[in-house]
Amino acid sequence: MPATPLPLSFSTTVTRLRAAGCVFAEDEARLLLSTAPAPGELDAMIERRAAGHPLEHVLGWAEFRGRRVAVDEGVFVPRRRTEFLVAQAASLTPPGAVVVDLCCGSGALGVSLVADLDGAELYATDIDPAAVRCARRNVTAAGGRVFEGDLYQPLPAELRGRVDVLLANVPYVPTEEVELLPAEARVHEARVALDGGADGLDVLRRVAAGAPEWLAPGGSLLFETSEHQAATATAVVTAAGLTPRVVTCEDLYATVVVAARGRAAPSGSPSAPGAPRGG
Repeated sequence: MPATPLPLSFSTTVTRLRAAGCVFAEDEARLLLSTAPAPGELDAMIERRAAGHPLEHVLGWAEFRGRRVAVDEGVFVPRRRTEFLVAQAASLTPPGAVVVDLCCGSGALGVSLVADLDGAELYATDIDPAAVRCARRNVTAAGGRVFEGDLYQPLPAELRGRVDVLLANVPYVPTEEVELLPAEARVHEARVALDGGADGLDVLRRVAAGAPEWLAPGGSLLFETSEHQAATATAVVTAAGLTPRVVTCEDLYATVVVAARGRAAPSGSPSAPGAPRGG
């Protein structure tokens, strides 16, 4: 009968993680020890982490805005800076809102946003089957629905013109810079979640072009971008007929564009485009 493996100690776990180059070995050791269901599985988890797998993939979850979100192998890991995007969305999302999370990955953004809202409807889409499988675990538990397909294509047609908040954490790394990303992202996350095309804004252009059709009057599209891409990104959404503003968070090194669809003026109102003015 094989001997039962002895539990690995905290100090042994830290030593192995440090040897593998993990900067925050103590913190990671605590998480691994608290998550591993059995000693033998802990050893395998340490081996995977030491081999360069993202900690979140090894644990099977990521913490996002104070909540644990399931994250499967190969699925984009939600970044802490993206919490700023959700905070901006939360500040303008009314109770009962219709929320759509495009390029949803694990579904972390939409789930986090609707968690504290009353009566919100959540819909999410992703083109990557692995992301969709993962998102369904998170989004379904939050009362939402997940669809597999390209951007708006799989969404129910009845959502057109009804979306109050459109979250789009689109890939925005220029193609030639993907190979410069840390190995944790470049090797272990789906390329479709990282590669934004020649200038990093190809997917954004498609999202912006479709947004006016799906947003409700007064609804907003929110997306993350880099500081140096912000000017071009705002020009893209302006050309699509939306009104953008850029908000930043230095602590999280986050740049977010909030692009609103204008509210339609009442029929015959002098403020309606092209309406005659008195004089």
